[in-house]
Amino acid sequence: MKIQRQLKEYLTKHRSTLLGVGPMSLNCIDATIELANDYSIPLMLVASRRQIDSEVFGGGYVNGWTTPEFSRYVTDKDKKANVILARDHGGPWQNNKEKEAELSLSQAMESSKASYKVDIDAGFQILHIDPSIDIFGVPKVNVIIDRICELYEFCWSYAQQQGKEIIFEIGTEEQSETSSTLEELDYALEIIFDFCQKNHLPKPTFVVAQTGTRVMETRNIGSFDTPIRVADEIPADILVPKMIEICKKFGVFLKQHNTDYLSDEALKWLPRLGIHSANVAPEFGIAETKALVKILETNGLESSSDEFLQLAFDSNQWEKWMLPNTKATDRDRAIIAGHYIFATAQFVEIKQRITIELKKKGLELEEELKKIVKKSIFRYLRNFRIIRNT
Repeated sequence: MKIQRQLKEYLTKHRSTLLGVGPMSLNCIDATIELANDYSIPLMLVASRRQIDSEVFGGGYVNGWTTPEFSRYVTDKDKKANVILARDHGGPWQNNKEKEAELSLSQAMESSKASYKVDIDAGFQILHIDPSIDIFGVPKVNVIIDRICELYEFCWSYAQQQGKEIIFEIGTEEQSETSSTLEELDYALEIIFDFCQKNHLPKPTFVVAQTGTRVMETRNIGSFDTPIRVADEIPADILVPKMIEICKKFGVFLKQHNTDYLSDEALKWLPRLGIHSANVAPEFGIAETKALVKILETNGLESSSDEFLQLAFDSNQWEKWMLPNTKATDRDRAIIAGHYIFATAQFVEIKQRITIELKKKGLELEEELKKIVKKSIFRYLRNFRIIRNT
C-alpha cells in the first residue's frame, strides 16, 4: 500500500520518529499544515473522536467540525499533500455521547463502526483501533483483542468496498505511567497477526505500547523521563529495545502515545531508541492558551482574559486531567481547559472583540498564536530528527 510504503521508506532513510499532532485548534491545524509544507515533511494530524467526529455525534470541540469538514479543510490547504489524516482512539465509548447514553457493548461497537465509516469516506488514511475503554469495567486483554479483530475486519472490508486505502494502528491499553509488559505485547501481536493471516487482512502498520508516559495536568508523570529508577519498572533504555525486537519480529512499527511535556533530552532518545512514531496533543493546546492569556494581560485587556479564564474554568473540561491531591489553582485549571472552549459562541464573541483591540496596537492575534503553536511543534520536529541543521 502506498501510504505504508511511503512511511517505511521515510523512516528507513531518515532514522527519525514520526510526529502525530493532535488537532487541538484551528491554529494548531494551520501550524501543522504550514510546517509540513514549508519543510516538505510528513506530519500526521491524529484526531480523537472528542475533537473531530461525524455529524451524527455533533462533530467535535475543535472548530465544531464534522469529520468531512475537517478533512476538506486540511486537504484544501495542504498543497504538497504532506499531511496524513489519522483517527486517534477510534472505538466504542470513545465519544462522550456514547458514554452519556450508557450504550451497551453491541450498541457502542455499532456506533464506533458508523464513525469509522465516515472516517474512511472522508479520506482518513490511518485508523487507530482502540477498544480499551469499557464503561462497565476493565476489559481483559483477550476481550480487547476480540474487539480489535471485529473492528479491524469491518473497517478493512468497508474500505475495500469504497476503494479507499487505509492502514491500521492497534493498541490494547489506556494511557498509564507504567510500561507494557513485553509478554503481553508479544501475545497480542501473535493473536492479531494470526487473525489477519487467516482472514486475508493486511497486517497492522503501528502498534501502541506503553513505554512509561502519561500526561496529567501540564506534565508527564510517567517513568520514561525520570533519571531515577522506578520500582517494578524496566527503564526505557532497556525496555524499548526489547519492544523494538518484538515489533521487528512481526514487521510492525512501534508508536508511543502521551509524549507531551517530555524534556528535550528525553525526546532525543525516541529516534535513538528506534521508536517509530509518537503522538502529542494537550501540550499544543495549552501552549496556545497560555499565549492568548499573556497577550491579553500584557496589552491592557485583563478583563477579557479574566472573562476567558472564567469560561474555561466553568466548562469543567480540566477535571479528567487533575492529579489526586492536586495543588493546581483555579487559574491552572482554566488554562488546562482553555482550548476546549475556543469554538464556543461565548469565546468567539470575546475573540472578535479582542482581535479588533489588538489590531489597533499592530498585533494580529491569530498570527501571534499560530507562531507560538509552531514553536511548540517545532521542538518535537527538531528532537525527533524530522528537521535537522536548523
